[in-house]
Amino acid sequence: MTLREHAADEDDEVTPDDPAAPGGMAPGEFREWGRRFVDRVSDYLERIDDYPVMAGVKPGEVRDALDPEAPVEGEPVEAVLRDFESVILPGVTHWNHPSFFGYFAVSGSGPGILGELLAAALNVNAMVWKGAPAATELEEVTLGWLRDFVGLPPGFVGTINDTASTSTFVALAAARERGLPEAREGGLAGAPPGTVYTSREAHSSVLKAVHAIGLGREGVRAIATGPGRAMDPGALAEAVDRDAASGFRPLAVAATIGTTSTTAVDPVEAVAEIARSRGLWLHVDAAYAGPAAALPNCDTISRAGSARIRSSSTRTSGSSRRSTARLSMCAIPRS
Repeated sequence: MTLREHAADEDDEVTPDDPAAPGGMAPGEFREWGRRFVDRVSDYLERIDDYPVMAGVKPGEVRDALDPEAPVEGEPVEAVLRDFESVILPGVTHWNHPSFFGYFAVSGSGPGILGELLAAALNVNAMVWKGAPAATELEEVTLGWLRDFVGLPPGFVGTINDTASTSTFVALAAARERGLPEAREGGLAGAPPGTVYTSREAHSSVLKAVHAIGLGREGVRAIATGPGRAMDPGALAEAVDRDAASGFRPLAVAATIGTTSTTAVDPVEAVAEIARSRGLWLHVDAAYAGPAAALPNCDTISRAGSARIRSSSTRTSGSSRRSTARLSMCAIPRS
């Protein structure tokens, strides 16, 4: 029975399997299925190399295997597991496969999966401190660990976002708020055109973020690259000064430490100095190679110096207050 058919049947009532059990699953049943699901996940991780790296389905194949109408009543757990095996797994590209070399490494580790289980059970919503004191303070402590891990000074604080792209969006939205204060009341229509500067090799999330915060395609300046496909500081300085003299409002620079496409590393020290001298927000996308800063015996590839800047961040954190930023990153040796 579909939702539409159910709505037309006034006498039909759907009740949970066990009103006393959250979600209609009794504790004993949850324990039993929980063991089976954990065993299935364990088998998957143990036999991951038996799967093809890339999904073998054609576009629309997974969608066509599912009912287009939402069900009124829940299916037995056996049916859910069968769908997982027959419909979902064939349509998965296995990022944690040992032969997967695209994009970046898997984040679904064994400890991470177990942590997800505990987090899902608690159903935490950390909107305010009172709603989730443990989550709020755990985030602060964890970010402190991360800051120390990569050698950043105590002035760097921030938040954990759901994705790297969201972090870029949040950072550039904050840069817009700082650089275009007149837009807070009258909107962007009455404000000078704002501009954001980034390398031609930067992640697409920078361009998307600039679009999303209302600056449009004309609000992005793709700076030319030099040796190693890194941003050219001279070209950056020229673009900023040219825009400032032409009535634009330069807002931010997005530098990258390890681009997704070519692993290029921008000269963060030089970029930071340009941002500092011209009052721009500096956002550093270090999602790819930033953690390499924690490695011993590696060459330093960039230093932001002791510049006074508004914000410098990895794609998981940022600070909107003034801080002394010293960003030291190390390259992972490549063969």
